[in-house]
Amino acid sequence: MVAGVILTVGIGLVAIYTSHIIGQVKLAFPHVAHYADAGRLLMGRFGYELLGAMFALELTFSVGSHCLTGTIAFLNLSNNGACSVVFGVVSAIILLVLAIPPSFADVAILGYIDFVSIMLAIGITIVATAVVSGSSAGGLAQVDWSAWPKEGLSFSEAFIAITNIVFAYSFALCQFSFMDEMHTPRDYIKSIWALGLIEIFIYTVTGGLIYAFVGQDVQSPALLSAGNLMAKIAFGIALPVIFISGSINCTVVARYIHGRVYKNSVVRFINTKKGWLTWLGLVSFITIIAWVIAEAIPFFSDLLSIVSALFVSGFTFYFPAMMWFKLLKKGKWYARENLFLSVVNGAVFIIGMVVLVGGTYAAVEDIKKQYAEGTVRGAFTCAPIS
Repeated sequence: MVAGVILTVGIGLVAIYTSHIIGQVKLAFPHVAHYADAGRLLMGRFGYELLGAMFALELTFSVGSHCLTGTIAFLNLSNNGACSVVFGVVSAIILLVLAIPPSFADVAILGYIDFVSIMLAIGITIVATAVVSGSSAGGLAQVDWSAWPKEGLSFSEAFIAITNIVFAYSFALCQFSFMDEMHTPRDYIKSIWALGLIEIFIYTVTGGLIYAFVGQDVQSPALLSAGNLMAKIAFGIALPVIFISGSINCTVVARYIHGRVYKNSVVRFINTKKGWLTWLGLVSFITIIAWVIAEAIPFFSDLLSIVSALFVSGFTFYFPAMMWFKLLKKGKWYARENLFLSVVNGAVFIIGMVVLVGGTYAAVEDIKKQYAEGTVRGAFTCAPIS
């Protein structure tokens, strides 16, 4: 409990700071439309290609995680009433349809629905777990929770939990893309503080309360811990946030690829027949790849852990630190006016490297362990997702 709260708050504050760096870079270099463009500023053509590939892969993996969550939701709502692959296809189709509008302005209203959906689902889950625990024999006193890490906690288990927290604060990834459409880009400061503080509050309170009510048996996603009936209600209410958030990731990566391919053509504006056909084809292709990822890696926590370790570690931590040193810092790093921020950004860079190496190792080890124990369902099978 204590470690989880500290990490949730601490990582959230670091994410707000690195998003502030990204905002400063966007204001200093207005032509940066996506994260890959910042890569060009950092490392030339190599940086552009590297960050572009990471950008596309991370968002595609993220769409895959939403597809997987949608599959879990439908399986729960239907009592495993159909093959999980079928529900995976249904989830992919919904994500595809919601990702079709090419402009963020066209889907702005969905953001409000998204927010209300997640708040209601969280509220139901917290209340339901509290009622179930309170009405059981022994009440809340019998819940098996601890303020400290459980005995025998392995490195991979601990680090997967950390990378799941890191994944929750991955909003820096799309910041360049969103700021590129903002009427007043300087308002990004209000946005990142509002988003960051709200996320810190939600994640800390939700995680702490559900853990206190459920204990060591908290499931992933946490909505599954609310009991059979209430989990169904929570999943039903959470469907909008599952698919809206996933579709936004699809739209962002599609805009990056489409804009790059048709950089010097009117097709990039997606207001011609060819523009729409290429856009629909690209969104469909990305969604199919994401669906394959969801079916090929059918374990929720490890999917998030791999994504966080390989990609979010850079986009949220060490790339912004590099941007400060190369693009924003004035004068020597050890100059009196720069020394404090040099230490801060050096620490942020190290955090990113630790998440990259430790998180990847932990995810691989956990996957190997699950296969050795025979607890992993096969890829592309009809078996329920546990």
